[in-house]
This record gives sequence, C-alpha cells and structure tokens, in this order.
Amino acid sequence: MNYVVFDLEWNQCPYGKHREVKALPFEIIEIGAVKLNKDREYVGRFHRIVRPAVYTKLHHRTREIVHMDQETLDQGVSFQEAAREFLAWAGADSQFCTWGTIDLVELQRNMKYYGLLHLLKGPLHYYDVQKLFAVSYEDMKSRRSLEYGIDYLKLEKKQDFHRALSDAWYTAEIFQTIDMDVVLAYDSIDVYQNPKTKDEEIHAVYNGYSKFISREFSTKEEAMADREVLATHCCLCGRNARKKLRWFSVNSKNYYCVAYCPVHGYVKGKARMKHTDEGKVYVVKTIKVSSEQEAQEIREKRDELREKRRKKRRGEA
Repeated sequence: MNYVVFDLEWNQCPYGKHREVKALPFEIIEIGAVKLNKDREYVGRFHRIVRPAVYTKLHHRTREIVHMDQETLDQGVSFQEAAREFLAWAGADSQFCTWGTIDLVELQRNMKYYGLLHLLKGPLHYYDVQKLFAVSYEDMKSRRSLEYGIDYLKLEKKQDFHRALSDAWYTAEIFQTIDMDVVLAYDSIDVYQNPKTKDEEIHAVYNGYSKFISREFSTKEEAMADREVLATHCCLCGRNARKKLRWFSVNSKNYYCVAYCPVHGYVKGKARMKHTDEGKVYVVKTIKVSSEQEAQEIREKRDELREKRRKKRRGEA
C-alpha cells in the first residue's frame, strides 16, 4: 500500500456569484501529489496544470494566491485527462492524504461534473493530515494552516506555498512526523458520495468517540424519526446508553442529546444534517465520552432555547 498526499488549486467564477455554475463552484486548475510507500518514504510525485473549461479567466483572488498567469493556465491539459492520469498514477491500493477536508470533496465534485465519478468509488477513507497534526501536537480541535504546521515543526521552507505540488510536499513532510498509532487511530471518512441504502450505512469507532453516517432521507424529519439515527450506544463498550436528554435541535442543521452508559457514565450525541447535491438529507452522528458537568451544560442550553422559542411565540401571538 502507498500513501498519496495530494493538493489542489482551483479557480472560481471571475464575474461574481450570479454567473457561477452551481454544479461547479470551484474548477480545479492544478493537481500536485507526492507518493509515499508503506514506510512513508518518498517514492514519486505527480503534477499537472489543468486548462479550465468553465471559468476560463482567472479570478483575481486566484491569481494573487496561486501566482499563475493566464498563459501557463492555457497550456494545461483537460481535467478529464489530468484526473485519469492522476488516478492511474496513484494506483488502486493507495490511501489518500490531504491537508483538511476540502480537496477530496472538490476532486469528486469536478469528477462528477465531467462524468468521471465512477472512477473513484465512495465513501472514501483517507487521512486528514491537518486533523492528525492537531491530535499529535495541539488540542485535537484546532485546525491550523499548512504553513503554521511547517513553522511549528521547524521544517525547512524550500518552496512557495499555495501551489499544488509544493503544498502536497509540505503536507507529506508533516505526515511523516506523525506517530503511526495516531494515524491509524484517526482516519477520516469523506461522504461526498454518501451511503444510499441501509446496508451502506457506516459505523466507525475511534479513540473516545464513535461516528455513524446514515443513508439518505427525503426530509430531516424523516431522518430524525429513524431508529438508528436516534440510537445512543456507548462509544467505548457499545452498550445501549439510556437517554437522559432526548434529541433536540439548536438550529436547522444540528441536534444534541445526552445519554448514560451503566459502565462508562455520560456520553453526548451530536447529529448533523447534511444535504446532497440532489436535495436529499443524510445524518452524521457522533457519540462522545462526556461528564456530568457537560451534560448539565447541554441541558441548560436546551432549556435556554426552549425559553427563547416560548418568548418568540408569545411575541408573535
């Protein structure tokens, strides 16, 4: 198995949001990647400039950040050619690594636009090096810039940032510093190609939390009526945790609950509503180890929301 550490640069509509192609808000203009073997040793690299077909003129922000001129861009290859070559170079047994979650989404969105998504079956398990950096060196929750990571580790800056190949190289250098136990314990799941059926639903257990990714539903109400979505199992032992605070919504996207495991105590749940490009809904639910204090804070949050809604109804009446 190899690790393919990749980075993308993309362009956007230079004429404003009102002329944007909704199915392709960001068009890839550069693919850069570094391949590492199973021991995370460098074995190869890949680089292509991609000639845009939708937003053929560079957005001024893209030009400023990427430092690429129009002539260079016009000499690139088509996205279809670049994507096919990249996947062939990566190989079927490779594990993708990126800095953050966005690049893998945009790769798939561009592939979908050009009718190539069948070449990359999802959901995709990958390594988010930005998250792994936070787990290894900071507080797990922070999400730092790539340059911050390089500076933190005092790695040499040999190339400019914000070009696909150099950013892939820097990401690979950080990835090489992270303990393999951390890497294996904190893999990520990209759900741009989300589960469609119950058989495809995903259950994953990590260090201190679990994740469930549901199939598609027509509405969020239908989703929140599903038995598996509502279930609260302890993320440490898998036992059914009895709800102390039933699921409640804080906005149109996020729901919370509190439950109690007879062995490991309090756990807290968060269910996030995600929308597909086709207008369907699916749920990403996490269950985490909690404490009595956190449980009380969540209860107070629910009560505060209830009071606000009650006052709002009175005002409307």
